[in-house]
Amino acid sequence: MLVLKSLDINLLKREKTTLFSFLALYSFLTIIIISIVSFLYYDFKKEIMLQEKREMLHSYSNDLAMILKYMHINFDTQRYYPRDGRFKSAIYDSDKQQIFSLLNNHNIEFDKVSYIVDDKIHYIAQPESHYLGSKYMIIEIDDDQLWLKDVKYNIIVYSFLAFLFMFGIGYFLLNLFLKPLKDALLLLDRFIKDTTHELNTPVSTIVTNIEMIDTKALDEKTAKKIKRIDIGAKTISNIYQDLTYLTLNNQIISQDESLDIAKITEQRVEYFKTIAQGKMVDIILNIKANPVIIMDKNKFSKLLDNLISNAIKYNKIRGTITVSVNNSHITVEDTGIGIEKEKISRMFERYTRFDKSAGGFGIGLSIVSIICEEYDLHINIESKLKNGTKVTVSW
Repeated sequence: MLVLKSLDINLLKREKTTLFSFLALYSFLTIIIISIVSFLYYDFKKEIMLQEKREMLHSYSNDLAMILKYMHINFDTQRYYPRDGRFKSAIYDSDKQQIFSLLNNHNIEFDKVSYIVDDKIHYIAQPESHYLGSKYMIIEIDDDQLWLKDVKYNIIVYSFLAFLFMFGIGYFLLNLFLKPLKDALLLLDRFIKDTTHELNTPVSTIVTNIEMIDTKALDEKTAKKIKRIDIGAKTISNIYQDLTYLTLNNQIISQDESLDIAKITEQRVEYFKTIAQGKMVDIILNIKANPVIIMDKNKFSKLLDNLISNAIKYNKIRGTITVSVNNSHITVEDTGIGIEKEKISRMFERYTRFDKSAGGFGIGLSIVSIICEEYDLHINIESKLKNGTKVTVSW
C-alpha cells in the first residue's frame, strides 16, 4: 500500500499534466468535429425547411406573375405596383438592376432559388415572359424561426451528450494507454524501495567502520585505499538517502526543532571534505552568523547535502566551493561548469541532467525544491556558463 501511495504521489503532477494536455487536445478536436457536424445538420435542416416552403413560394410567384401580366397589358390604366398581404416582392431586369421593390432586405443572391437572409426567406423566380421588363421576381416572406429553435435545441442537447460521450471515451483510452506505463513505474518504484532497503545495512556498516579506522596509524598506501573506500561509501550513502527520501516521497513525519544552522553546516561540510578532496576541490566554510530556525534536522541536512554534493559533482578539477552562513540565508557557491540562464528554471525537475558526464540521477535539486516548499524557504540560483553557480536558500 505504501508503494502504491508513493507511486501515486511521485507521478501525480506529471500524470495530471499528461492527462490534462491529452484531454485538452482531444476535447478541442472533439469540439471541432461536433461543430462541423452541427453545421452540416443546421444546413440540412435549413434546406428541408426551404424545400417545404418552395411549393408555397412558387404559388406566390405564379400569382405575382399573373398580376404583372395584367399590369403589362393594361399599363396605361394600371400603374400601381401590386401589394399582397402574404408576401413582399420585387422585380429586377436581365442586368439584375432593380425595377421596383417592396423588400425589407435588398441583398439578393441571384444564383440561388431560395435562401434565408436576416430572418427573411427569399424565393427567386424567372417568369417565361418578361412582364414590365422583369427577368427576376423575388418573393419575400418572414422566417417564422420555429425550425431554427428546434434545430438549436437539438444541436445543444445532442452536442453536449456527444461531447460527454467522446470525453468519456478519451478518458478511458488515455487510462488504457497509460496503464502499461503505470505498471512499469510501479515495478520500478518497488524495485527502488527494495533495493534501498537492502542497501541500508551494508552501507551504514561500511561508513561506520571506516570512521572508526585511525588512518594516521596506517602507512600512506593503505591510508589512500581507505580514503577511496570512504569516498565511495559516502557517495553510495548519499544516493541511498536520496532514493529513500523519494521512495517515501516526503511521507516521513517531520520532527521540527530549533536548529543551530552554523553547527549543522560545519558538520555537513566536514562530511563532504573527503569526497571533495577526491576531486581535488577545496571547500571553504564562511560562517558570518549563527541563525536558528525551526525545521526537521534530517531534512535540512538533506537539503544542504544535495547542494554541496552538486557543487562537488559539477565543479572543475582544483575548483573551490564556498559555503556561507548568514542571518537570513545560506549560500553554496562553486567555480564549476555553470549552466545557461534559460535552463535554470528546469533544474528543479526530477531526473533532469544537463551534464551526463558528471553522473547522478538528477534528483538532488528536486529534493531540495520539495523541502524548500514544505518549509516555505526561498531558493535562488545564479549561474554563468563555465564560471560557476551560486545557490542561495533564504528563510
